[in-house]
Amino acid sequence: MVYRSTPRVVLNWRKSSASANDSNCVEVAASGPSVLVRDSRNPSAGHLALAPAQWQGLLTAVRNGDLDGR
Repeated sequence: MVYRSTPRVVLNWRKSSASANDSNCVEVAASGPSVLVRDSRNPSAGHLALAPAQWQGLLTAVRNGDLDGR
């Protein structure tokens, strides 16, 4: 599900230190039990809200190379 930003809610958005100054990546923030994910190039486009199990599944898929598009 994609959500738009909520006024007056301050989130601590982070991106990987491996991204350095590259804006072609995603950012993540914790919000209660959810992990929020957004495009760093277009943060006003909204974000995905993932449950902890979904976040772990995404991390596993990335680490395994399952999303490399081969």
